[in-house]
Amino acid sequence: MSDDTNKVSAELREKFGKGAARKLRAAGKIPAVIYGHGTEPQHVTLPGHEVGLIIRKANAVLTLDIDGVEQLTLVKDVQRDPVLQIVEHIDLIVVKKGELVEAEVPVHVEGESYPGTLAMLELNTLRLLVEATHIPENVVARIDGLVEGDQIHAGAIQLPTGAKLADDADLLIVNIVVPRSGTAADDAAEEAAAE
Repeated sequence: MSDDTNKVSAELREKFGKGAARKLRAAGKIPAVIYGHGTEPQHVTLPGHEVGLIIRKANAVLTLDIDGVEQLTLVKDVQRDPVLQIVEHIDLIVVKKGELVEAEVPVHVEGESYPGTLAMLELNTLRLLVEATHIPENVVARIDGLVEGDQIHAGAIQLPTGAKLADDADLLIVNIVVPRSGTAADDAAEEAAAE
């Protein structure tokens, strides 16, 4: 689970624009903007390596130390260079402890379905309303013993305590199927080629 242990020192930015952002990135820093709760956007600079490690996990929560004042934030968007994959900019939203936020959480399939069947993951993430400081790393779809034709919908996924489903409960998450060797037309073509 995410928590607010990711403490990072942030500096207020006074210079803006592409040139200033390029200089920051060259110095190993990341430009960022903090939004939310009716406050004016705050432009800050974050330490590149430290933050780069933290944001590898989805829905990272950062406690920023800005001139001695702590601010709890949630990483909302990370912009990366499409070729080099370096972080170019981060958007953060202000959160308060106990506040519910909407987060996309990965779905993990666990267990074994009936022999000869495949579990098709139809949706990789679920949207949850969850406390900002307790966003789960994933939710689990258990497929033990399921047979062909069985399905798991979003409403059947067990959610962590305090979390609520933000997606439609009827969304298909996992579908259990038996792999087919091909279509009837493919089979007929193979038989004709064999003759």
